[in-house]
Amino acid sequence: MKTYQTLIDVALTALAPIIWGSTYIVTTELLPKDLPLLASMIRALGAGLILLLFCKIRPVGMWWGKIVVLGSLNIGLFFYCLFAAAYYLPGGLAALVMSVQPLIVMGLGVIFFQSKLSLPHLLSALLGVFAISLLVLNSTVKLNGWGVSFGLIGSCSMALGILLTKHWGRPEGMSLLGFTGWQLTLGGLILLPIALWYEDVPEVLTIWNISGYAYLSLVGGVFGYLVWFRGIEKLNPVTTSFLGFLSPVSASLLGYLILEQSLTQLQLVGALAIIASVYMTRPQTQQLSVPTKSPSPPHDHKEDEK
Repeated sequence: MKTYQTLIDVALTALAPIIWGSTYIVTTELLPKDLPLLASMIRALGAGLILLLFCKIRPVGMWWGKIVVLGSLNIGLFFYCLFAAAYYLPGGLAALVMSVQPLIVMGLGVIFFQSKLSLPHLLSALLGVFAISLLVLNSTVKLNGWGVSFGLIGSCSMALGILLTKHWGRPEGMSLLGFTGWQLTLGGLILLPIALWYEDVPEVLTIWNISGYAYLSLVGGVFGYLVWFRGIEKLNPVTTSFLGFLSPVSASLLGYLILEQSLTQLQLVGALAIIASVYMTRPQTQQLSVPTKSPSPPHDHKEDEK
């Protein structure tokens, strides 16, 4: 039963990066050009406010600061880097740059949380990065320095966000809806003044633009981050980060199906190798662990009376 539940947890969490793989094609095909900050802000703030409609509990005390940090790492900074990388690089290539995230998770875990570095996980991560590179070998677009930089910064941001989310947990009494909603909302609020300062709001939005923003907020934001943060709670951070390898597979397949991009046999081998690398880090194996802070058990006053 426990193994069955673990498989369900992995499958649900995997939906998030699969959905996020469509971000690249939605950004380039549906959204207004060269407005990554605006797209990031609308996606985060729109999804966050929707979720907060179902949550009446607010963070208290130190949790305000923690939520701001998590919202910045998991949402604000990561969203901007994600969209910026998508504008500067083709979808598969942007995903390749950001595929180093599991390596960063393992490295930060060792440095800050005294986690043990697993050789199988390290080999799996290298296999995954190599496999993703096979997906983009036929790309004719040149590497862009800004795109690579944004991709690496975004990977570091999400990696640290995963570890801190696992380490801190969530406020006592706050539901997963609220925990996700507050992070999305605060991350969106962080992006709001920056987006309005650096980018112009489009005078006219087409039905395709509105559809793109709605998809990113509802599907990629609300649903995607609900199952993602649920996965962080249920699974090991290394397992969760490896599931991110499914995003470039999704992006490449969508490019093939919708944009009629080529998909060679070598790329198919890369896709299968990615699935293999994810399988190698399944929860049944020894995992990198991050110590979590759990609330203290309630004090038993009856014991004092005795």
